[in-house]
Amino acid sequence: MTSGAVVGIVLAAGAGRRMGGPKALHGPLAGAGSPVQQVAGWVHDGGCPLVVAVIGAQAGEVRASLAPRPWLRVVETTDWAEGMGASLRAGLREVAAEDVTAALVTLVDLPDVRGDVVARLLATAPLGEDVLARAAYGGVPGHPVLIGRSWWPQVEELARGDRGARALFAVERHLLVECGDLATGQDADTAG
Repeated sequence: MTSGAVVGIVLAAGAGRRMGGPKALHGPLAGAGSPVQQVAGWVHDGGCPLVVAVIGAQAGEVRASLAPRPWLRVVETTDWAEGMGASLRAGLREVAAEDVTAALVTLVDLPDVRGDVVARLLATAPLGEDVLARAAYGGVPGHPVLIGRSWWPQVEELARGDRGARALFAVERHLLVECGDLATGQDADTAG
C-alpha cells in the first residue's frame, strides 16, 4: 500500500433485524455475491488500496461469503450489538498501525453508493491527516465520510451506541461533496 493512502472501512457488523438477517448478507444487493463483498469492491475500485470489512453478527457466515482478495481485510468485532460506534472503533483500531492519512468510512446497506461516489469524494476532498469530508445527496449529508487520521482519537471517544462520527461532523467544519447525480445515498431500509 502506498504511504499516506486512504484506507476504506465498511461497517457491516449489524444484525439487520428488519431485513431478516445481517445486512452484510441480506438486502437488495444479495444475490450477486454478498453485499459486504460488493460494497468492499466498490470502495476499493473507487480508490482505497486497502479495505477493512468490520463484521459481527453471524460472523462465520459473513466471513464465508467473502472471497479472498489481497486488498481486503476482515475484522470481527465481538461488541457489535452495542451499535455502529463499536464497529467504527474496531475499524479504526485495525488500521491504526498502517501508514495511512485518512479513513473513508461507509455502510454496507447503501445499495447505490458505489465506486464513483468514493472516487468523487477522494478526488474532491483535500487529502491529509486533518481532512473531514462527507458525501451529500441533494444537499443532505450522508455516507461515505472521510476522516483524517488526526480526528481518529476524537471519533473513538464519540463513537458510542448507534452513533459513529455524527457528533464530530455536527460541530466541526467539514467539506460536503455533492454526489446526488451519482446516487441517492438511501439505506436499504428506505431505498426503493
